[in-house]
Amino acid sequence: MEIKMFDKVLLKTGETAYVVEIYEQGVAYEADIDKADGSVETDTIKHSDIEKVLS
Repeated sequence: MEIKMFDKVLLKTGETAYVVEIYEQGVAYEADIDKADGSVETDTIKHSDIEKVLS
């Protein structure tokens, strides 16, 4: 699966995130992660953390 800038993705944790930077396609990304408490956390995610692309 190819990830593009600003894609909304579903993480294996059940959280959704928006990709804001691609460090290396298929390896690592910076993402704004929607947390359960309503906050947004910016963190690095690995390609293996992604369940699927939502949009």
